[in-house]
Amino acid sequence: MSRLGIDQFLPTSGLSLEEDMLVRKLLLAHDPGDEHLIDSELLLQAIEDAMFCDTSLGIAREDDTRQAGVVGSQEPLGEIIHRISSEMLCQCSSQKNMYARTLYVFDLLCYYAWDAKVVLVLAAVSMSYAELCLVIQLSPCNPLAKSVAILKQLQPNSKAFKRLKALRSLIMKMLDMVKCIFKFMNLSISHLNPDKEAIETIKSNICLTAFWIVRSSLTSYSHMNDLMTIKPGKLSSLTYALTNIYSRLKRLVDGLIHQIDEKVEQKLVSLFRETRRDNQEVLTTLFSLKDKFPLKEKCSQAKVGVSELTGKVVMFLISKPEFPSPEEWLFLAHQANNLPQNKTLEGTYDIVWVPISSSSTWTDSEDRSFDYLSNCIPWYSLRWPHLLSPAMVNFIKQSWNYKEEPIMVVMDADGAITNLNAIDMLRIWGAKAYPFSSSREEELWETENWGLHLIVDGIDQLLTYWIEQGKNVCIYGSHDLEWIKEFHSKMEIISEGVQLELLYVGKRSHAQMYIPANIQRHLSPTRIRFFWLRLESMRKSKRRLGKTVNTDQTLQEVSALLDFDEKDKGWAIFGKGPSADTIRLQGNRLLECLDKFPEWGQNVGKWGLLNAIRIALDPAVLDSSCSHTATVPFEEGLAEKILLCAKCKRPMKGFLVYE
Repeated sequence: MSRLGIDQFLPTSGLSLEEDMLVRKLLLAHDPGDEHLIDSELLLQAIEDAMFCDTSLGIAREDDTRQAGVVGSQEPLGEIIHRISSEMLCQCSSQKNMYARTLYVFDLLCYYAWDAKVVLVLAAVSMSYAELCLVIQLSPCNPLAKSVAILKQLQPNSKAFKRLKALRSLIMKMLDMVKCIFKFMNLSISHLNPDKEAIETIKSNICLTAFWIVRSSLTSYSHMNDLMTIKPGKLSSLTYALTNIYSRLKRLVDGLIHQIDEKVEQKLVSLFRETRRDNQEVLTTLFSLKDKFPLKEKCSQAKVGVSELTGKVVMFLISKPEFPSPEEWLFLAHQANNLPQNKTLEGTYDIVWVPISSSSTWTDSEDRSFDYLSNCIPWYSLRWPHLLSPAMVNFIKQSWNYKEEPIMVVMDADGAITNLNAIDMLRIWGAKAYPFSSSREEELWETENWGLHLIVDGIDQLLTYWIEQGKNVCIYGSHDLEWIKEFHSKMEIISEGVQLELLYVGKRSHAQMYIPANIQRHLSPTRIRFFWLRLESMRKSKRRLGKTVNTDQTLQEVSALLDFDEKDKGWAIFGKGPSADTIRLQGNRLLECLDKFPEWGQNVGKWGLLNAIRIALDPAVLDSSCSHTATVPFEEGLAEKILLCAKCKRPMKGFLVYE
């Protein structure tokens, strides 16, 4: 994986003379020129699973450890671990002293990186320990295990379990030491100009820690080989010695990380003020300081580095680990990945989920939620979001204005922030909003006109087809069953004389998301949620751009629909095709208008459905005149129709114009 990188001809720091000489000798046994690489982190996870299942015989979570290979070696990983285990077991009967045996094992591991050395040794000893536990625990109820225990001269009594407990404590302490080594090895901090002396001190201590891990593993093998005669006190003394070594290394590594954290926020502020050629330095500072492969790949779940985002627009989806609702996830995925425009934009942008806990410490519930969601979502996520430092979280909250509601911060390919929240853009326009900048949001609204096509765009294919065909459409919502029943009975009468398509869109409240049995044409519960999410995003987007209901028709209409829903009364909006002309009515006023259909229904052919309803609601319109002008294409029967002005809704006088 990563190399320790200590020059063996330079004096190491922070150690006694005896320890310094030992470190030099270990470095002589390390040959980085032909280094074999393994996925040490994946192997460490398997070790943890084995050690935490040793007393309950639980089932470890599935992972890809069996598929892990070794780069630079044709020998399978399992055979390597078995060979190391066999060699260490043989050393138990060697006449050499423990020091010489330990150096012999280091010679076996000379081609492996330092993190790989310790994790391979720990894998070997934990495997042998786990096998021993299985035999002892299963021997009372399993004939095969009982026979093996007899051959090994093992007795499943209190003394055996006491010795196993002492052995487990020693191995768990070695596990802590290995994890601390990993913690340092995964740091990517060279661009932050860390304290070189502190780095060298830590590297020297890692060599020394690795020596004691190997030495303690040999001791563990010796005790496992003769479990019934060992004295637990000897293992406890060794565990105490390892605790001191571990504490020293942990203090050094944590101190370095603390120094780095103090520089991070200032570094980020300066980075976003600079002009760069790509986004790599910013992404590395944001996410790769403590993990060289900070991202979980969206399809294979493989760990990847930030280099995968080079040359792309990156959208950081920042939220709590427990996202508000499944529908919001689905809607974002639908808008980001399932639109036709996305085919031409493939590979130009990526989404990265950055979950942030509501408190300083992640809860079990948040961990479970993150594990589940990160394996389902179709975009990248942080692999270990709890590694985000307090300084990083504070930067996100202060500079990006994160207040626990989901936001989507956009970074362009050069590493510049172009939008502090594009989540509403994505909900409204999907991939069409690329590159998701604030200026793009304004451009899109300039080209949009109010109409049914805007509020249903892409959510339902049948409804979209009706609008494209220029049909009369009525969209309605309520959860008052009596109101819906009365509304339907009146609309059935109207539909006999007027071509009109009806569609039910329910209510915004997720708790009341059900479809009354008497409704035939409706959106699915999921798409009902999509419909209301888009309306909410439209209102937020318009308000963010400084629009008001007095100056913006779209905001006025959307706000009215959302207000209708909040009042928990039945409502309907009528429109025709892609026209911007719509009529919205609510509650009793809507029902009263429908009751008058025998009076105004005969005018639908002459005025059109919307104008017939409008005049029925306000007959005085016909008594006033319009002062506006408009040119409309000629069509048969146009001269007999009464056209209402799109601006003032009054009748217009008709004149024939020749070009």
